[in-house]
Amino acid sequence: MGGRDKRTRLELLQGTLDLMILQTLRWGPRHGYGVSQAIRTASNEVLQVETGSLYPALHRLAKRGWVESEWKLSENNQRAKYYRLTAAGRKQLRAEQSRWAQLVEAVEALARKPQAE
Repeated sequence: MGGRDKRTRLELLQGTLDLMILQTLRWGPRHGYGVSQAIRTASNEVLQVETGSLYPALHRLAKRGWVESEWKLSENNQRAKYYRLTAAGRKQLRAEQSRWAQLVEAVEALARKPQAE
């Protein structure tokens, strides 16, 4: 696999994770564990985001200005960093949703294509 192919694959994976995180934060501010639990619950336990992927993604989204964070007390009185969607994040979410719809349409078209003889 060439360098460009690897970069495209990484961008697809990161874009998908970004979409899931942004969508989750659209429902309201959450700490990191809350984001991962929301993704897991909303996907009927199919999608599980590991800590090693979640926190770098949250930091990347914050660096881009799509999420903001602040330290607060969690439900069980533990100090936790809560993330929330910014206006730029809402705009990016709409763009990610549009790209996702295009990807789903392309994959469905591929799946419906009759087998070549």
